[in-house]
Parts: sequence; C-alpha cells; structure tokens
Amino acid sequence: MRYRESGSLDASGVRDTRGSGGMRGGRGLAVGGGGLGLVGLVVVVLLQVLGGGDGGSPAGAFGLGQDQTVDNSALAQNCRTGADANDSVECAVVADVESIQDYWSGLLGDRYARTETVFFTGSVQTACGAGSSGSGPFYCPADQLVYIDLTFFDQLREQFGAQGGLFVDAYVLAHEYGHHVQNLLGTNARVTPGESGPTSGTVRLELQADCFAGAWASHAETVPDDSGEPLIADITDDDIDRALDAAARIGDDYIQENLGDGTVDQEAFTHGSSEQRQRWFRAGYDSGDPSACDTFATDDLG
Repeated sequence: MRYRESGSLDASGVRDTRGSGGMRGGRGLAVGGGGLGLVGLVVVVLLQVLGGGDGGSPAGAFGLGQDQTVDNSALAQNCRTGADANDSVECAVVADVESIQDYWSGLLGDRYARTETVFFTGSVQTACGAGSSGSGPFYCPADQLVYIDLTFFDQLREQFGAQGGLFVDAYVLAHEYGHHVQNLLGTNARVTPGESGPTSGTVRLELQADCFAGAWASHAETVPDDSGEPLIADITDDDIDRALDAAARIGDDYIQENLGDGTVDQEAFTHGSSEQRQRWFRAGYDSGDPSACDTFATDDLG
C-alpha cells in the first residue's frame, strides 16, 4: 500500500492523548474492535451496560478529564504529506482516517457525521467505560469516537501471527469506522447487547463492519481528498491477501483454539469465524457496494 507522495494530510481527524492521563468516562456500550485485541473473551471493552439511552451523543461532545490533554502539535508537524504516511505508521493512520471518512461522506452525504480517532497509550477512560491496549481498537457509540493504542499493530503480528503491513492497519481502522456508520444508521439498535452465537446479532454487526471495510478498500484508490486527488495511490493483491490473513487470525474460532484453551465454542462467538470474516471483507471488496453488506438479511453468513 502506498500513499500519494504529494498528498496533504489533515491531522484534525485524530486526538493524540499519548503521554497524558486517562479520559474520564460515562455511560454506554463500546463496540468491540472486531475481536482484534481480546484473547478468548467476549469482546466488547465494556463488560456490562452501565446505562440506558441510544448512545447517540454528538461527535466530539465528550469532554476530557482534568488530567487529560490532547496535543496534536507533533502529529501535525510530522504528518504533513503522503510521503510522511509512507514512512510512518502514525502518519499512515492519519491518512487512513481521512480517506475512510472522505469515502463515507461522499457516499452518505449529510447522513454521515465525521468523527475522530483517539490515540492513547496503555489505558483510556471513555464514555463507554474503561479500555486498554489489551482490548484492541474499539468504537464507543456514546461519544462516537474510535480508540486505538498503536502498539496493537505490533501485537497483531507478534501475538496473533498476522503478516501485518500498512493496509492491514487501514483495514483495522476501516472496520472501526464501519461501526460508526452502523451507529449513525441505527443498525446497533437491531442487536441485543451481550448476545452471542454463530448467527447472533452481535456477529452480524461485526461481519458487516468487515464488509464495510472491504467496500472502502475497493474504492480507496479513487476516493478524492480536498484537492480532488486520491490520497491512497496503490493497493496491491498482496495487501488484500494480508488483510484476509489478518481477518483469519481474529476469527472467534482461531482465537479460541490458538490463543484460548484450545476448545472452539460456537455459542460464545461474538465476531464470527475466520472463514466468515474473510468472506465478508471479500464481499465488500469484490462488490465495492455497502448494500452487499446486509448481514442481517441473510441466513447464510458463511
């Protein structure tokens, strides 16, 4: 994966809280990062629903704690162009966030509300409760923010054995923004919190987010930035293969068998099997059409 060298990056889509205190949280249910960071456990950052409501706080409405600061100055200084994205993982994420949101803005128009990705280190308090680097990336509907500790990309390679690469990182982010789209469209309301099983609403929600990530990827080389030119210059067949490899390694069955106690329990599935995750990413990528991602309208999830 390569970014257009002369492309201009906008770091305003990221809140860089690394090195500062944790955020003070509130109520809501976090949507798991596609099972990306949890080993053998159910997979939302928050283990219980702390309160009611639809979790529909406006993007950016969540306030910072007294000991929490956002400092984007270094990020804005270091991440100016596509050339920087080609050389730096954090700059690549800045570019990914911009491209993914440009895609959904162009597709959904006024129905899409842009939001931000929060960089944190170690642990973080959100409107959905506490999260940690061990939880993997996640989306919190209550504050409409995506959260990630960038060391997760190392964990994905070292602990899960994924091949990794810049496009795999982008797939991770696109999956989380898929949850943001679901929240905006009201899809979350179709799922009972805490339910599990191979055909559960929770699994359908996660597989749809994988499919949405694939749909973005299908168009990423043509999604225009503010200059009218695409920010992403090249996605190769090898990039797609690496994303499919990552999808296989974050399937419920793979995690249970290889990183859990070795027993596969389908009734505990919350994100889908390796085969399902690959299938639905591929469905979005091959069709390039989010309408092909209606995992709630089929009896055949794969």
